[in-house]
Amino acid sequence: MRITTSRARRALLACTVGAVALATSACQFILPGGTTVNIPVSLPVIYSTADFALPALLPNTPPPGANNWSCKPSAAHPRPVVLVNGTFANEDDNWQAVSPLLYNNGYCVFTFNYGGPPLLSLFYGVGDIPTSATQLATFVNQVKTATGVSQVDLVGHSQGGMMPNWYLKFLGGAPSVHTFVALAPDNRGTTLDGLTQMAAYIPNLPNLVNQGLSSVCLSCVQQEAGSSVVTTLDASGITVPSVSYTVISTIYDEVVTPWQSQQLSGSNVTNIVLQDQCAVDHDGHAGIVYDHIALRDMLNALDPAHPVAPACTPISFEAGG
Repeated sequence: MRITTSRARRALLACTVGAVALATSACQFILPGGTTVNIPVSLPVIYSTADFALPALLPNTPPPGANNWSCKPSAAHPRPVVLVNGTFANEDDNWQAVSPLLYNNGYCVFTFNYGGPPLLSLFYGVGDIPTSATQLATFVNQVKTATGVSQVDLVGHSQGGMMPNWYLKFLGGAPSVHTFVALAPDNRGTTLDGLTQMAAYIPNLPNLVNQGLSSVCLSCVQQEAGSSVVTTLDASGITVPSVSYTVISTIYDEVVTPWQSQQLSGSNVTNIVLQDQCAVDHDGHAGIVYDHIALRDMLNALDPAHPVAPACTPISFEAGG
């Protein structure tokens, strides 16, 4: 695993004097007699969207804590976690808080980019959604092979919380996935705060807009409420019986609208609304992946045997916290 961001480097500087900082988020000590001991160090987790800008410029760099291909899951956390970023994001900028948090909690964490070629060479998640689901399937198989497991857990944001449903439902992914945690997913598409509905009143405008948009972001069109992809996914139910689903939403989501369209139904589904837990949490669509309340819910969903109640603190819109 390559640790290239400044935050990860600062974490490794916390090693005790005399130790060597390794690229695997550990300090290496050489004991008398030549025995080496590697002691893991915790990575900083900064719950702020301000930590988003620089990683956006490093689209093919794993975030802190991710993609250690020699990582073997522990008995406490027997499944590696695969992170699936959203539209106009990449594996680095989307997971600057989630990846080190999972690493610090003892998980093997893996990230990848899908839906390219990237827009402006930076932003992924813009390609055809069924094709992206195939890329997810390939990556999950790589993680399973490297870690020696039969199942992984998925954590996705926005499109990354919806696109894996295609993998699970149509590409035979269900046996490979135990738990799927979706942060602000557009499971039933989005009206973009009513814009798609309003445009429908102007003859041929939706078609003209979508034709132009498809050339730069096909997945954007496919995520609109009523699209063929959304309709196909929703037919006969979105979920599969063998997977445990947790959907974490905010009523202040300005991208996936109405926010209720994110929720799923079924005995294997848990829907969590941040404001039901903490009325002073005003985070929106982007901030949810830097929101300590949402990420506590994520940890609880991945390890339901050891839940910890989220601490309610004021969080401003799209700031994380």
